Amino acid sequence: MDNNLIYLDNAATSWPKPEEVYRTMENFMRHIGANPGRSGHRLSIEAGRVVYEAREIIAQLFNLDDPLRVIFTKNATEALNLTVRGILRPGDHVITSTMEHNSVMRPLRALEDQGVEITTVNCSAEGFLDPQDVGKTIKSKTRLIILNHASNVVGTLVPVAEIGAIARRHNVIFCVDAAQTAGAFPIDIKVMNIDLLAFSGHKLLFGPPGTGGLCVAKGVEDVLKPLMRGGTGSRSESEHQPSFLPDKYESGTPNTVGLAGLAAGVKFILSQGIANLRPREENLTRRIIEEIQTIPKVTLYGSGDPRQQVAVVSFNIAGLSSSEVALQLDEDYNIMCRPGLQCAPLAHKTLGTFPLGTVRISPGYFTTEDNIKTFLEAIAKIASKAK
Repeated sequence: MDNNLIYLDNAATSWPKPEEVYRTMENFMRHIGANPGRSGHRLSIEAGRVVYEAREIIAQLFNLDDPLRVIFTKNATEALNLTVRGILRPGDHVITSTMEHNSVMRPLRALEDQGVEITTVNCSAEGFLDPQDVGKTIKSKTRLIILNHASNVVGTLVPVAEIGAIARRHNVIFCVDAAQTAGAFPIDIKVMNIDLLAFSGHKLLFGPPGTGGLCVAKGVEDVLKPLMRGGTGSRSESEHQPSFLPDKYESGTPNTVGLAGLAAGVKFILSQGIANLRPREENLTRRIIEEIQTIPKVTLYGSGDPRQQVAVVSFNIAGLSSSEVALQLDEDYNIMCRPGLQCAPLAHKTLGTFPLGTVRISPGYFTTEDNIKTFLEAIAKIASKAK
């Protein structure tokens, strides 16, 4: 890692990773490397153990009783597509919000053309969602409520436990997109009444790109259809997809080396303790929010309260586009961030920042106080020169 580089784009993917992630992945490639479940030799068996260990550690993190209910995908987007396309049928009704990522909105819009009714509950200009507004939109044909746990644009947290309780009372399946919270915020599937939890492995779980998954609560598999079908290494005598978990939803050779890295990343999180990581994240976010608001020409978006959001902060500088600011941060100050619409146009319409978008920064575990100080100084200099 370049010691002069300041990486503030952890909402897109975390970097760097803990050293044990790199070591674990190298060890797998050098000493195991086989296809899990596709052979009976010792290396294939060991590869199968690697995958199962990853299921166990994910289940532990989210308080899921059965590791076989952890379905691995290549990212949260695939997990969300599995949910949307696997649950909804023509004539069904689905509830979502105006702060969703396109990984939810695009598959929903595709199904809308096929007769699925969508209700998009309005969030506030800060990104807040009132659980009662969700409850009021439930109909007799409501099949699914699908919401992000935290906005990828401004980090505002959604009260998923309250909404989960509402969904449970109405017997509606509840899916949570935890791409921005898994690994950074406590998630308990049972306590929060979550039926389907989509997670990204490469963000705050410290896994590599190409990892993610869907946690499936008991009974949901009875109505959740597979997104794809194919070889699973099990029941090879049958031309039909297995009906048991996880094979029902996992076809083709898995990203075993990636899952080895993901398991190492989650072990690192558990060793640190989310209860210890969360206050540090809040403190970094608080400093950014408090100090960036004092810089002339800077407009901050979101909750303004680090207790009600994850470490994702969006802002703009008057007289400059978000891409111009990001380019200056990169070229002049070695600071990496994300400009634009962040794949969430509806969220930006809610915030009032569409179509120009924002500059988004997202500190992570390896971000230091000095990094934030340098960033704030850079923003002050850029803003002072803006016309």
